[in-house]
Amino acid sequence: MQDKINLCQIPKKATAKEAKEIKKLMLEHYAHAKTELKFRNLYELLIAVMLSAQCTDKRVNIVTPMLFECFPTLESLANANLDDVKALISSCSFFNNKAKNMVAMAQEVMTRFDGEIPLERDSLMSLSGVGQKTANVVLIEFCEANYIAVDTHVFRTTHRLGLSAATTPIKTEEELTRLFKDHLSTLHQAFVLFGRYICKAQKPLCGECFLQKYCKSKSNFKA
Repeated sequence: MQDKINLCQIPKKATAKEAKEIKKLMLEHYAHAKTELKFRNLYELLIAVMLSAQCTDKRVNIVTPMLFECFPTLESLANANLDDVKALISSCSFFNNKAKNMVAMAQEVMTRFDGEIPLERDSLMSLSGVGQKTANVVLIEFCEANYIAVDTHVFRTTHRLGLSAATTPIKTEEELTRLFKDHLSTLHQAFVLFGRYICKAQKPLCGECFLQKYCKSKSNFKA
């Protein structure tokens, strides 16, 4: 993700008291927040998260039923014809690269991890097409691991609230991890849903926002 922040956009930093209150309110409003991606097992979750990069969850949920019908297991995907995979996910952004990475990932899990998708972040990140954000989301959703993943929604909303002034998603993740310390998995999905439905990139619903008094900027922070 390309950083779009310039110095004049960086809002005033939230105070420690404000950050604590924001955390409390987010956990109250999104106590049981979960991903909107549909999956039945770890294999399907990993594929759905890989497909969701720069693509909406709604689109991924349209694509995956037929994909999983044709390739119901990691082993079947590892042996798949690449063109068949491409055809099935062609409505997703960057489907050529995603298809290549998905098949390569499946082959790597079969050969390097005895067919078992690893649940350790560094091992997950060693797989084709799996970066830190993807690994974090998988571990958040499957294990409720204490990580926060920074997508465009998390980046935008936390910068608008003055919770981070970092200029990259990874640095933002580091700042938010130090700031919040715990309940990170719930906070991750809370900020995703908050950004998707309330603190939108265009025309945020400020009148409906339970965090309006903590808002530092309406700039459309992009990462």
